[in-house]
Amino acid sequence: MNGSPPSELDTQIITKNLSFIYESAYKENRGEIDSLLKEKGPSFKDDPKLDKFKALNSIDLSILKGKFIAMVGDTGSGKSTLVRTFNGLIPSFYRGIFFGYVNVLGKDTIQEKVSALSQHVGLVFQNPDNQLVAMTVEREIAFGLENLGMEQSQIREKLTQIMEYLKITHLKDRHPYDLSGGEKQRVAIASILTLEPSVIILDEPTATLDPQAAQSVLNLLKKLNEENKITIIIIEHRLEVILPFCNEIIVMNQGNVLEHGPTQQVLLSSSLQKTGVRIPEYIQMFLQLREKAKYSGTIPTNIDQAVLKLKEWLN
Repeated sequence: MNGSPPSELDTQIITKNLSFIYESAYKENRGEIDSLLKEKGPSFKDDPKLDKFKALNSIDLSILKGKFIAMVGDTGSGKSTLVRTFNGLIPSFYRGIFFGYVNVLGKDTIQEKVSALSQHVGLVFQNPDNQLVAMTVEREIAFGLENLGMEQSQIREKLTQIMEYLKITHLKDRHPYDLSGGEKQRVAIASILTLEPSVIILDEPTATLDPQAAQSVLNLLKKLNEENKITIIIIEHRLEVILPFCNEIIVMNQGNVLEHGPTQQVLLSSSLQKTGVRIPEYIQMFLQLREKAKYSGTIPTNIDQAVLKLKEWLN
């Protein structure tokens, strides 16, 4: 990134030399891996013979406060694995060989409990059904606060605020499983918001939603990002869905971070072409125009921008 380096207060997540091999991969290849570890010791992360076993491979990353980040890459590129290190699920819940360092808001994730980290980094799964456990929406949203031992009067006050802010007050007595996909996503986000996290991570939140519901959820996340300065990280493989919202992109491939930078910087680089991520046709067209020195402006991030820029270019 350009400019002066950010202060520590601005940096929320830092990873250094982060590598990880899932326990299942280790068990299937125990002999070969043990032999390499014995031979190389702590420097195993630099041994290319181990790369084929790694879900994450020597990742150095810094995520700044208040960013809206798209994390893109092929299936199996390591996106979900990487974000699981941000709230301590790796290596506390998903076991394996962990090497390197993850620091979240000044806390070493190895030394912190997942329950403590989850108050700072909220994770919304791709299928919200996997994290909805209560009989009513109101009870679902209150669940985390009750676990913290908060007074009932404070819980009621916070519930009212959160439900009004997310426009889901009318759902409070409904069973979560009776809701639409978009409504479930809002409830899952609400249950995390009660803990006032600094970072919210969502794993393909629009994958099962129709376009209108997907747009509604993304608009909500943008509002949280802009009004509450919450850092948003969204795992997504459809660029056309996420590009209008994100100001940074992390590109992953085979357990590596190929690039992390501002949206325009990443679009103009070759990193996306090295993955299987589908690049929208309108972006490909403007990249080709730039390559032929026929266009020098920014790359449009949605089809409406592309139409306007094309009209300007033709005139």
